[in-house]
Amino acid sequence: MSDFTHVYFEGLGIDFDLPSVAFTLFGHEVRFYGIIIAFGFTLAVLYGGRMAYKWKMSLDGMTDVLIWGTIFGIICARVYYVVFEWDYYSQHLSEIPMIWNGGIAIYGGIIGALIGAVIGCKVGKINFFNLLDLGSLGLLIGQGIGRWGNFFNQEAFGSNTSTAPFRMWSEKIHDTLEASQQLLATKGMEVNPDVPVHPTFLYESVWCVIGFFLLHFIVTEKRRFKGEVFMLYGVWYGFERMIVEGLRTDSLYIGSTSIRASQLLSAVIVAAALVFFVIYMVKYKKGTLPKRLEVEPEIQGKYLLRNFKD
Repeated sequence: MSDFTHVYFEGLGIDFDLPSVAFTLFGHEVRFYGIIIAFGFTLAVLYGGRMAYKWKMSLDGMTDVLIWGTIFGIICARVYYVVFEWDYYSQHLSEIPMIWNGGIAIYGGIIGALIGAVIGCKVGKINFFNLLDLGSLGLLIGQGIGRWGNFFNQEAFGSNTSTAPFRMWSEKIHDTLEASQQLLATKGMEVNPDVPVHPTFLYESVWCVIGFFLLHFIVTEKRRFKGEVFMLYGVWYGFERMIVEGLRTDSLYIGSTSIRASQLLSAVIVAAALVFFVIYMVKYKKGTLPKRLEVEPEIQGKYLLRNFKD
């Protein structure tokens, strides 16, 4: 198999060879996908460490959270994928642990990271709501960068389009659509392997990067209570995923239905996050938030000072 895929961006009038392998180390191929995921993860950790120091959170405690969150995140990302592809894995049980062959889901990773975070916070004596806010921003960094790994793999793309400015096509996209054409038809999605597709990886990447800068501003200047950023993350990311998931051709479905698991979960997350945000905002306005959810003066900084002057 070639290490390059020729990619065409019809709307931009450009095309080029896209490598999938970065280099070979000790006889093993190191792929751009893994490098990009690792880069996004590293930036998220560095950002989290910096903000933890600024918010006077224990770095030792954050290390506990990182370890537990990473372990459970990887496990649950795989479990989530396997559950919704059980028809295949029930016949290939030995392949379930083979995560290196692909097959992980971001929502499973988030669920696992939350489970690990609960354990890490207990062990490291970290405020869970503060951690949720930091974790949300870290996720946006990791997701914004990590989606480019899907580009190098030529995966996680959308349905056909002849109008999207960044529409793309490659032989790998063609082969993937051709192989899944019949299955997609049973789910109500007609695809043509010879027509360009939506670069859904790009849509999500840009959305996450914008979300990071918006929520980072809220954290550093406007945060009113612990957990606020996590709630807004749920609304921001969930809304995008709910829309973009409807375009994708590699969705996980609930059983034999045409209901996309991540699309339904995204809708639930958006609704729940909005409800909790409104509830806590009302409590904030009334001054009835529990002490554990209040933002300490040294964290709230300029916001408290501005209110004091008013």
